[in-house]
Amino acid sequence: MSSENSSTDKPLNLSQRPRRLRRTETLRKMVRETILTVDDLIYPMFVMEGEGQKVEIASMPGCYRFSLDLLIKEIAEVSHLGINAVALFPVISEDDKDDTGTESYNPEGLVQETVKAIKKAVPDIMIITDVALDPFTTHGHDGLVDENGRILNDQTVEVLVKMALSQAEAGADFVAPSDMMDGRIGAIRQALDAEGYINVGILAYSAKYASAYYGPFRDALDSTPKFGDKKTYQMDAANAKEALKEIELDIAEGADIVMVKPALAYLDIIHQVKINTNLPVAAYNVSGEYAMIKAAAQNGWIDEKKVILETLTSMKRAGADLILTYFAKEVALMLM
Repeated sequence: MSSENSSTDKPLNLSQRPRRLRRTETLRKMVRETILTVDDLIYPMFVMEGEGQKVEIASMPGCYRFSLDLLIKEIAEVSHLGINAVALFPVISEDDKDDTGTESYNPEGLVQETVKAIKKAVPDIMIITDVALDPFTTHGHDGLVDENGRILNDQTVEVLVKMALSQAEAGADFVAPSDMMDGRIGAIRQALDAEGYINVGILAYSAKYASAYYGPFRDALDSTPKFGDKKTYQMDAANAKEALKEIELDIAEGADIVMVKPALAYLDIIHQVKINTNLPVAAYNVSGEYAMIKAAAQNGWIDEKKVILETLTSMKRAGADLILTYFAKEVALMLM
């Protein structure tokens, strides 16, 4: 039997042989179209009250809630690995929650004090702060709620503006409205500029879907809605044109970066957004996507490292310029 490369075989008459460019690892690297780098990564992190606390999140193995002292140590480490930005999410005690989320704009609140401390300890790291009320409200919704259980848009935006201003004052580099209220990007941009925070950017959760992939994240923050769901403000998973409309509106209102969330089930949306805007596009590799890979790896069903890299590369290939991912530290170590 002749081997594939036998000199006795008569070669096919092919003008193109794409396999030539796959022949060796060196050659494959030379012609690779999409390169994932540590510069693409933003590390979402959870901060809690207390001292000396590092609590693993059961549904997100390898992810932790950190007290501020240990969070700073972790951020110093990831900065050393080349990760340039972190996105902060606070674990708020029940005593500090109320129906209107007033703790969200407390100048001495957990987020605000965390931003100040990070800027002092690791000044070069970019800090992105979440602008949404669900961690701060007793009901777990991203907006104010009336007596009939309806989410109030314009009244919520007023609170979000206060929240964003307090974060900017603390030293945040980017505020990231994740609430999906109409008009909040424009209101926040106007308020930031009026108060002199012209260099504080807005990373807008422009196409945030009402997704089933958020479960572990809500476990981490204890922010699951106490009633109903978020489908009157987050987007329907079936819609694509609506995402482009939301993107267009946020850009017009002053967004600096637009984001699609989740990422893995919405690669088509990431691609459409990329080809329809000149702004940087971010994708959020969310908690459910992370947890599925971790669970499969723990059961020995997949090669964890290879699946992580393939998954994140698919997001960049789809058009993401930046990727928020809980795998950021692991990937930075893989890419060293």
